[in-house]
Amino acid sequence: SPLGAMLCLQILLEVEADGYWPSGFGMDSTGNELALVSIEPLRSSLSIAGGPTLANGDSTGYSSSLYQGTTLNSALKNMEEGNESLRPTRKGDMGGLAGLQNLGNTCFMNSALQCLVHTPPLMEYFLEDYTDEINTQNPLGTHGELALAFGELLRKLWVSGQTSIPPRVFKGKLARFAPQFSGYNQHDSQELLAFLLDGLHEDLNRVKQKPYFEQKDSDGRPDEEVADECWLYHKARNDSIIVDVCQGQYKSTLVCPVCNKISITFDPFMYLSLPLPSTVTRTMTVTVFYGDGSGLPMPHTVTVLKHGVYRDLCHALGTACCIRSDESLLLAEVYDHRIYQYLDSPMEPLASIKDNDYIVAYRLPKKAAEFTRLEICHRYQEKMPDILKGVQRKVFLTPSVSYLEDAKTGADIDRAVKRVLYSLRRKPCFSSLKAHEDGSAPEAMEESTSNCSDQSTPQDQSKDEDEDLEEMSSREFFQLCTDDRGFGCRPILKDSPIKPDRIVKVMLDWTDKEYELYDASYLKDLPEVHKTGPTMKKTRQEAISLFSCLDAFLKEEPLGPDDMWYCPSCKAHRQATKKLDLWRLPEILVFHLKRFSYSRFLKNKLDTFVNFPIHNLDLSKYVKSKDMSSGSHVYKLYAISNHYGGLGGGHYSAYAKLIDENRWYHFDDSHVSPVTEEDIRTSAAYVLFYRREEVESRAAGESSQGQESS
Repeated sequence: SPLGAMLCLQILLEVEADGYWPSGFGMDSTGNELALVSIEPLRSSLSIAGGPTLANGDSTGYSSSLYQGTTLNSALKNMEEGNESLRPTRKGDMGGLAGLQNLGNTCFMNSALQCLVHTPPLMEYFLEDYTDEINTQNPLGTHGELALAFGELLRKLWVSGQTSIPPRVFKGKLARFAPQFSGYNQHDSQELLAFLLDGLHEDLNRVKQKPYFEQKDSDGRPDEEVADECWLYHKARNDSIIVDVCQGQYKSTLVCPVCNKISITFDPFMYLSLPLPSTVTRTMTVTVFYGDGSGLPMPHTVTVLKHGVYRDLCHALGTACCIRSDESLLLAEVYDHRIYQYLDSPMEPLASIKDNDYIVAYRLPKKAAEFTRLEICHRYQEKMPDILKGVQRKVFLTPSVSYLEDAKTGADIDRAVKRVLYSLRRKPCFSSLKAHEDGSAPEAMEESTSNCSDQSTPQDQSKDEDEDLEEMSSREFFQLCTDDRGFGCRPILKDSPIKPDRIVKVMLDWTDKEYELYDASYLKDLPEVHKTGPTMKKTRQEAISLFSCLDAFLKEEPLGPDDMWYCPSCKAHRQATKKLDLWRLPEILVFHLKRFSYSRFLKNKLDTFVNFPIHNLDLSKYVKSKDMSSGSHVYKLYAISNHYGGLGGGHYSAYAKLIDENRWYHFDDSHVSPVTEEDIRTSAAYVLFYRREEVESRAAGESSQGQESS
């Protein structure tokens, strides 16, 4: 229309003249405030911001004027894409019910965006004139382009009567500044949310020159003093609408296990990633072998958390087999009578172990980790058909694992193997039973059994062991395996030099003589992890509370071996214990439920139902600070990002509450529909958005509810 064309022309002229919105331009003829829209800067073919892009996202040759180069063509381009927000919109007009079109696996983006644009403080901020706060000089930001694209999209979504919008411009900006989200693959809505909040903060950071502060240790000072100091330093470098409403502070306590040095720090957070503490268990059967041959192999069936990790299984097995303090368990998977892989990553999820796997645990002294690992497999000879002639060797039995302490020759390996197999030796009274020279059977077998080696002394056992070792060493009984499949073997003689390596693999050839000396039945018939019965009842869907997730997040636990802490007192990296506590809560509190787990072998999603409060989420008992000046610790829910389906696909949607209407809506890409409050609690809830409930509003709400009930 002519009026619209004049308005666009007026905006362009004002921008061209001053480079910023003039004061008073956001008022109509009656003095009412208008929601102004910033026009997108000219897209340069050189780079994101008009110059060669650097590795950190910064660029050269960028003009300090945000709107320099804005042309009529860019405005017309936006209008052709349906930019209804170029029409001034009065604050307070009903909107916020527009959907976002799916551009191709962009439901993750649509879900996160709907939650953010329905965040009341952000909605109010971006509907106002925020251009004065755009930081074009921040090398950590996007020179304001991400903030402008988000603000423009938010204004479109809050136009009254709008149905659905294609977020192409925003998707293009996202792909430029975050290449991991480029293309049309499915991504994680929480990862996008984290990038977007951080990017908006840097674009809107009011601090142009960040001062430098040296990190100080607590050194026994009161927590309140240290926390306020850390928050002051943080705000001196980071000051934006995102920090104002979305950032809180937690207390981190590290304790050195050696010198008991305590380190306390206070760090900011944008959201809390909560683990889902599953209570569903599974039974697992694992056979435990003694690496020093001091006991017979024994299967143990233990109960562990279904969604636990390898460390949980080792702990349960250690309790079951009464492991000593100077010992540890080495888990391994056995396949085709060989060790397929060692399960030595303590935080790997147990879900990677299937019920039909064969898992063993080798009981070794802790010092064994410093020495060469000895891996022993077994072979037997099988006669070939007469037509083929000869014999064939096949691998059988369960492999054993021990260690070599400064092994130099074949004799050292010989002794180590004999040590491992010692518990399998048959009793002397049986192994010494031999037929008479005339071929008659040995006499008084029962009598011989009754006098068996329970009476033998350690000296006798040591003597037998030495004699047996001498007998075995005179034969080519062991072969060194030069590859994982057992091929390329060569005999090991007593004086054969041994090349030091991390793992030495040995193949043991069994003959009738070995069957006489050892009882191989203990190495046969390895049980599966879990034998599934014919009729298995389907388990009910598990349900946990949001508070139990928060308890799991805040509980004290040791750091992982890959996350060691450098103790300033010991001057060494230590596996310290870590404890988190909430100290300062923001106005907008975001909970990320960690439904997805990734490991080297497995990707998994938890569909656990989390029972979360919609009203009156009281976190007072979790906040350690006694200072109430930051506001109430009671929150109410206003948005949810949902994920349906499994990994590598699935679908995202969002629930959001229109505060003015006091009504919930389901935002499923371009489709928007009203829902009841009872419908929003599902097992698909992935990211929860809460807003602080002030004391006055709580009292008013409780009063109105009381009047309605009366």
